[in-house]
Amino acid sequence: MAQIIRSAKSAAIGHDAYNIHLSFEDATTFFGVAQLPAPVIDNEILTVENADDTLSDANFDLLSLLDFAMDASNPQESAVDDFAVSVFHALGYIRRPRVARTRQELRFLICGEFEYAKPNVSIIDRSLDDIVLLVQEDKRFGGATDGTASGLPRLQSLVVPGILLVGTSPTFYKVPLTEEFVRCVERGEYPNTPTIVAAHLPDLPRPHRRWGEGMKPLDNRHIILKCYEAFKAFLP
Repeated sequence: MAQIIRSAKSAAIGHDAYNIHLSFEDATTFFGVAQLPAPVIDNEILTVENADDTLSDANFDLLSLLDFAMDASNPQESAVDDFAVSVFHALGYIRRPRVARTRQELRFLICGEFEYAKPNVSIIDRSLDDIVLLVQEDKRFGGATDGTASGLPRLQSLVVPGILLVGTSPTFYKVPLTEEFVRCVERGEYPNTPTIVAAHLPDLPRPHRRWGEGMKPLDNRHIILKCYEAFKAFLP
């Protein structure tokens, strides 16, 4: 794979070109807990399936955005973005000093040239002046979820949390970034050390690859929200 021609104009950082490998893990291994925590969220979100049956305006808003994000007959990228931001607010991901941005342009060096990427949603910690979570929509609507988080900050080493969304169904990622990996991407070189990206696809009663299920059924919703709650631990 070291002989692959790398270009700054590539649509994404290829797994083979940069020695990146995915390792799908069960919930215990990925989150490092024996049992997923209960989500810290308004109980109505856990017990009411349809937006029209909610009592709270905020919950009506969240479940309405869920419906828009799952509308396969009229797929809109902005609907998934709006839903993701609403879920993060409801779960407490976004609180001072964190703010959410949609379609924020990120500048990074690849193959000796500066290029730009626009993740769907970024959570920014203003006290750190840094992005702490990246979210990208899988536009293949149910295709294989093999994406990774984008953005390459200057670092010694860190793990970047990322989420890939198919409608309202997430796959969670932990992307380890090292000086060697960043240097190789910047220069268009093949890293000798493999980068192992840990991933978790929630084990749902109604698998998320079937478009139209996602977080709509309450049994699916409980499990996904537990995963979101556990994933908070990976934000700095």
